[in-house]
Amino acid sequence: MDTLRSIESFVKAIEGGSIAAAARMQGITPAAASQNIIRLEASLNARLLTRTTRSLALTEAGAIYYEKVRLVINDIENAQSLVTELQGEPQGRLKIATSVAFGRHVLSTIIPSFTAMYPKLSIELILTDQNIDHVKEDIDISIRFKQQLELGLVAKRIAVVPVLFCASPTYISRKGEPHTPEGLQRHDCLMFRMPTSGRLLNWGFLRDELRFEPELKPSIISNDINSLAELAIAGAGIVRLAAFIANPLIKNGQLIPLFQRDTNNPSIMHADNEPLEFYACFRDHHAMTLKVKTFINHLTSALPANWDVI
Repeated sequence: MDTLRSIESFVKAIEGGSIAAAARMQGITPAAASQNIIRLEASLNARLLTRTTRSLALTEAGAIYYEKVRLVINDIENAQSLVTELQGEPQGRLKIATSVAFGRHVLSTIIPSFTAMYPKLSIELILTDQNIDHVKEDIDISIRFKQQLELGLVAKRIAVVPVLFCASPTYISRKGEPHTPEGLQRHDCLMFRMPTSGRLLNWGFLRDELRFEPELKPSIISNDINSLAELAIAGAGIVRLAAFIANPLIKNGQLIPLFQRDTNNPSIMHADNEPLEFYACFRDHHAMTLKVKTFINHLTSALPANWDVI
């Protein structure tokens, strides 16, 4: 019996919450992972897991054994990462999870140059605005905006992205244009509901170094920012978009940016739009392997300096 492989299946099953999750982490079939655990139990002459159709539970013997062997597996994985770093070339699989909009509009344009530089790496890209478990899903790195951050993850800020409030020419001709954030209460607002918390993503502004949120009238709410952008183009209302989504739509005339500073009219109480902050997230400092470091360095160097703010 390959004892180490069997111990790994056992540890990964506990960390991932299922034998299927353990199999994904090891790159084997669920049947093979299950057999590994059965053989381990046979060699120890002890039941380690209580299995049901929905979950796994550690027996008393299993809990004792897990506390000892999980450290062994962790040390082996760290040692493998160190050896890879000594070789000086990122390789293997890099699994990246990202918010949908950032993945679609930013990462998809950056990853091709990264894979061209490091052909021994394979990328798996997961686009989701839902919470994602780094351990269960075997994620190397996730990219999230500030409001999506979770306790227990190490987070490194990689970008501050301007946001723009926009509306279509047809909407503005029909409903007029608000000149201050306070004027939004008289307009139809297209708002994003965060799948992670179920809360609306607040529309924040900064004036005289103080943050405030104006009173709003949500007319349409969606958990997909691209749909909200399409609704705004169709004239449904005002939308808040990251610059990487808004700028192309503004350039081609589909949307018009609001709250632009008017130096000819100083009586207007101008406010700055609160930006979006994006973070690279990891399980812990041990997860900062060579391939992850290399990707972060490439990403930060490839991100625009000013996001082409209009």
